[in-house]
Order: sequence, then C-alpha cells, then structure tokens
Amino acid sequence: MGGPGAGKGTQAELLDEKLKSYYFETSKIIEAHVMNAKKGDHEVVNGKKFDLIKERENWSSGILNTPELVAFWVKEKIKELAEEGRDIIFAGSPRTLPEGKEIIPFLEKLYGAKSIKVVLIDISPEETIKRNSRRRICQLMRHPILSTEKEFLGLKSCPLDGSKLVRRAGLDDIETIKVRLKEYKERTYPLMKYFDGQGLKVKKINGEQSVEKVHEDILKAIN
Repeated sequence: MGGPGAGKGTQAELLDEKLKSYYFETSKIIEAHVMNAKKGDHEVVNGKKFDLIKERENWSSGILNTPELVAFWVKEKIKELAEEGRDIIFAGSPRTLPEGKEIIPFLEKLYGAKSIKVVLIDISPEETIKRNSRRRICQLMRHPILSTEKEFLGLKSCPLDGSKLVRRAGLDDIETIKVRLKEYKERTYPLMKYFDGQGLKVKKINGEQSVEKVHEDILKAIN
C-alpha cells in the first residue's frame, strides 16, 4: 500500500521476481474493462448497472472507480488465481474501504488470514507530486522509469525494451496528481485502520529511501 508514486509497482515487480508470485495490477484490470468502452457499454453487479464510459472518465481525472464494480472484477481474478494455486502480490489494492471489506474476507477465506501481509510504503505529498510529475513509462510494456537526473539528460527510450518513453496522459498532470492525493487520503488511507481491526498488522516502510533499501525493508517486514 502507499500513496501515488510511492513505488508500489516497482517494489511489486521486485517481489514478483524474488518470490515467483503473481503480480496483481488492479489498474490493468480496470483499464481492460473501461479504456475501450463504447457508448452504452456497462457492467451489471448485484443487479446494479455501471456505465463504463463514466468509469473511464473517473479513471482519467484521478477519481477512484466505483468500489463495488472494482471489487467484483478483482474477486473474479483472485478466484481464478486461487484455483491455480498462485500466490499474489497486490500493489495499492484494495483502494477503498468498501473494496477492502469485500476483498479482505474473500482473501482470508481462500488463503487464510495468516497468509496476508500488509506493507505501507510511506512518502510525503511533496514527494508524490515530484515523482509523478516526472514519471515516464515505456510504450511497449509499461515499465515505470524512475525520475532520476538521467531522465532529463536525454533519455528517450526504455532501457529494458527500447520503446519510446511517454507520460501517462492525464494521470501525471499536477492537477490530477492533487486529485489522486486527495482520493488516497480520504478513501484509501482509512483502510489502515480497517486492516488493524481485522488483525492484519500494517508494517510501515520509509519510501523516500533508495529502491534497494525499501526492498530490503519490505523483505524484513514480510518475513
């Protein structure tokens, strides 16, 4: 867990490499359902109809998607992975308290409460704005490129796959980042209290250290 730009995706990829688990990207699941939606496209969950165009508009503006809908999509994928016997690494999911109240009991039922570890990568709002406004991803495989000085000295292509480096349209504009920060503070951070109430101790990590040091601290926390 952690605010926008905390390094959740980077650390999830490192854990995935080390632990050979499934890196669960909720954002990709949402994008797969909403980015190519056409007028009239919808999803029905518990008898309610959700407009996918509206969900895409929320996504693009930095507002979190409807919790009931996201929880439905996430639980579908979790069930599939559990049936395959896969361990899972989540990055920034669940995103809201209603999602957490749907997803955590579901995980406990399938994997057992003792198998769930929660780590909070903590960074300041100022660091969030700095990182996200400088953030680039590669066009081909969406590798995140860290905001180093090298980036501003002419790095134009991804060092891993060679594709062009691009900004995430809309999501990494400063005004959108501020919206995402507000959403995190008001809708995601309250999950920490919920986790505690469920007996899931949240281990806080200083996210403003080097990537390597954050990774070491996460490994200590989950072991």
